Amino acid sequence: MRRLRIGFAATVTVMAMALVSGACGSSSTGGSAGVASSRPSTATTQPAATTTTTIAKKEATEKDFDRNNFDRSTDVDNQWFPLKPGKQLIYDGETKVEGERERHRVVFTVTDLTKVVDGVRNVVVWDRDYNAGKLVETELAFFAQDNDGNVWHLGQYPEEYENGKLVAAPAWIVGREGARPGISMRAAPRVGTSSYSQGFGPKVNWTDRARVSKTGQRTCVPAGCYDGVLMIDENTRDEPDAHQLKYYARGVGNVRVGWAGRDEEQETLVLVKVVQLSPKELAEVRREALKLEKRAYAIRKNVYGHTPPAE
Repeated sequence: MRRLRIGFAATVTVMAMALVSGACGSSSTGGSAGVASSRPSTATTQPAATTTTTIAKKEATEKDFDRNNFDRSTDVDNQWFPLKPGKQLIYDGETKVEGERERHRVVFTVTDLTKVVDGVRNVVVWDRDYNAGKLVETELAFFAQDNDGNVWHLGQYPEEYENGKLVAAPAWIVGREGARPGISMRAAPRVGTSSYSQGFGPKVNWTDRARVSKTGQRTCVPAGCYDGVLMIDENTRDEPDAHQLKYYARGVGNVRVGWAGRDEEQETLVLVKVVQLSPKELAEVRREALKLEKRAYAIRKNVYGHTPPAE
């Protein structure tokens, strides 16, 4: 099964996604029929940027990971990838399944849980993917921000489903089975800088890399129109000709996903709604995330079993 890697949750057997036509300089809303928007899609929206306390002195790479450089690791306020507890992003689009176009939906939720991975405390994100209304993947992913403002990815536990049955759980956790941390978002991404690893999980074939492709773009999606958009080009070692294109708006995060190159799934996604969950809703998210973690300890004991419980 090939699934989206949104950069804030994802699984391990995919790469490419789908470039929505007219993504830049366009007011196209993509495949979002029947989904309510959090604000009119015709409105020009530019959220205020969040700021980090320090500015990176250089462009970080995976070699710069330092456990001693995470004093406030769960305060993820990177302007391109902010992770505030209770924040929920809902995406809608399409993907190709056995030659037929199928509706695809992703619900990305920042929980109020944290988890220590390889000595660093992480924010826990819960991600759910649906094809044609059916759950095909649910996942916990772990992110931490260093003192320079770079957001790191330290692992994930996904469950993949077919016809309602669990078929795979390709987890990777830094410190186990040769897995190493990667960067989800640099503190100050710039065009012309080097590519960087987004994490390395060799046992489950997670080899994602990214490069800043464009800045200063404009894109419109059902959740709003955004200026100054950042575009990141991602690919994997095993699919070098398949590229996933992600569009990030300041203060929001990923607002559009597209593709380029040779991609069989040709998936498209656009942000249709941004929600801040109520305390009651967030408590329910916490319960569901902890249920998923409980299964992780049983199903992937050799990897997940060496981590302390989320709290």
